Amino acid sequence: MFLNYLKNLILNRKIKKSLTNVKANNFSGSIKTVGLFIDESCFFYKEKLIDEIVKNGIDINNIKVILYKESFEKKEVFTYPTFGLKDFDFNARINLKEINAFINEDFDLLINYYDIEKPVLLLLTNNSSAKFKVGFSSIDKRLNHFMIAVNAQDYSVFTQELFRYLKILNKI
Repeated sequence: MFLNYLKNLILNRKIKKSLTNVKANNFSGSIKTVGLFIDESCFFYKEKLIDEIVKNGIDINNIKVILYKESFEKKEVFTYPTFGLKDFDFNARINLKEINAFINEDFDLLINYYDIEKPVLLLLTNNSSAKFKVGFSSIDKRLNHFMIAVNAQDYSVFTQELFRYLKILNKI
C-alpha cells in the first residue's frame, strides 16, 4: 500500500514535469491506424467500443488496444495487453515490451478512453508517439488535441461525436 502511494507520488511529479514540455502536433493526413487506450477499472464495454469504431470505417486489423487495470485477479486471462501500477518501476518507467511498443507506435489516432485522471494514464498518454490524440474533456487539456464532453459509459455517443468531427476536420 505504501509502495503504491510512493509510486503514485513519483508518477505525479514526473507527469507535472513532462506536461510543461508538451509540444503541438500538426497532423494533416487521414486516419488509418488507431490506438485505443482504455482504463478497464471504470469501463467494461471495450468490445462494443471497438465495434462502434469499426462501424465508422476503421479496419479491425488497424486497431490496437491496450488496457490499464488497477487490480488483478489470480489466473486472470486477458485478450489484450494489460498493465497496472505494479508494472512501473520507481523511475516511472514501464517494464513491459508490449506497452513500450504501443507507446512508440506512430498511430494516426490515439483514443484515450478514460475520464478520471490517474498519473499512470496521463504519463503514457503524454509519452505516446501518436499523431492525433482524442480524449475526454475532464482530462488535462494539454494532453489531447481534441476533447469530447460525454460520460465514459456512453461509448456510442463518444464514437458518433468523434467521427462526426473527424469528418468535419477531413481526417476521414
